[in-house]
Amino acid sequence: MPSQHVVIIGGSSGIGLATAQRLLDASFQVTITGRDLKRLDLAKDALQGRAKTVAADASSAGNMKDSFQQIGEFDHLVLALGSGKGGGPFATVSLDDVKKGFEEKVFSHFGSAQAALPFLQKNGSITFIAAVTAHAAMPGTSGIGAANAAVAALVPILAAELRPLRVNGVSPGVIDTPWWDFLTEDEKISVFAEYAAKSPIGRVGKPDDVARAVKSLIENTFITGQTMICDGGLCLTS
Repeated sequence: MPSQHVVIIGGSSGIGLATAQRLLDASFQVTITGRDLKRLDLAKDALQGRAKTVAADASSAGNMKDSFQQIGEFDHLVLALGSGKGGGPFATVSLDDVKKGFEEKVFSHFGSAQAALPFLQKNGSITFIAAVTAHAAMPGTSGIGAANAAVAALVPILAAELRPLRVNGVSPGVIDTPWWDFLTEDEKISVFAEYAAKSPIGRVGKPDDVARAVKSLIENTFITGQTMICDGGLCLTS
């Protein structure tokens, strides 16, 4: 019996790349997509050539339809698209940045999932990756929190609407990925230490922590409509 095929949108770095690695190690077939051809090539090398790569622009519904046509039928979709737009105090955050965050996060997740439907096996799954800001009361995250909450809201609605296709989500906490590269190395160390001190687990997350959560939702065929918070307990203190 051939192994199941997982397509990871935004799989060229961070959580998406770690998810590809973990699924490949579990004998899944994996295709990763991304807009940056150089990053896709680097990701393919990191995965030792075991994953297929397809250039795809998740911000364009038409481009995604073409990309899925190129990929063909598959079993599971993972949406690992991120955005750093919309952060900052509510009183001063730029509305344009918030709109850009919704375009990069919500609309790209929505459009990619919609474009994938004709190619997804009906007994397969979709896994959305939101963030803990959708669930925690963290000052300064109103914009990005609203975008991630919109992604998380899709999960139960689509699980009911698209059944028997399973739809789940993962909301990561603070994870050491390139998302944080807007900080200097010293700033990053300080911020991570602060979050680690707040977390009951006592550390920030690794991309593979989230990859394990995604894999569990793909494999467990009795879970649908659920969002797993993978944050080391950070939301308990926020």
